[in-house]
Amino acid sequence: MRVGELSRRTGVSVPTIKYYVREGLLPAGELSSPNQARYDESHVRRLRLVRALIDVGGLSVAAIRDVLEAVEDPDRSVHEVLGAAHDHIAPREGGPDDAARDTARRQARELIARRGWLVDDDNPAVRSLADALAAFGRLGHDRFAEVSLDVYAEAAERIAAVDVAYVAREVAREDVVESAVVGTVLGDAVLTSLRRLAQVDASARAYGTGEPPATA
Repeated sequence: MRVGELSRRTGVSVPTIKYYVREGLLPAGELSSPNQARYDESHVRRLRLVRALIDVGGLSVAAIRDVLEAVEDPDRSVHEVLGAAHDHIAPREGGPDDAARDTARRQARELIARRGWLVDDDNPAVRSLADALAAFGRLGHDRFAEVSLDVYAEAAERIAAVDVAYVAREVAREDVVESAVVGTVLGDAVLTSLRRLAQVDASARAYGTGEPPATA
């Protein structure tokens, strides 16, 4: 197919497709003439992946380039590719380096040890967890870690098991690593949305009428 058909099938404009090719997010098409290139189903799939990572996952072009390079590196294990995706979706470090953060870092390390998780101390998610716990502490909600953290961790373990089982269904390496990245980036969006919906339901039952909303 030519670039126009690729654009129609994916909903991505021709200038944007050419930009992705220049940025290394999309392989160049096969030249059929000096000014024409042909694309195939692999381009459709890659382009849809790129758009999903941008539109739903919120990744930057530079972050997607790094993740795709990891996906295409045959010397990297699926675990390493997943780590590359995690590096780009973990929130950046935030908040002051104070006693609350010191306490939160200790709580994060103790949780990992308590759950027996095979996680390095320098994993970006450890830092993100500590930052969130530190913010709870600064706001006076110190008991969150004591009351809720292991419950959250148990739920996360169940979700992670589902994620890994989904990836394990694939056979070809490129399908495995793509599923791992998609499941990580887009799965976060699904999980956040489901949590919001469940919170609305729980709040309505606890503080509202307890009646389902009327539908048109």
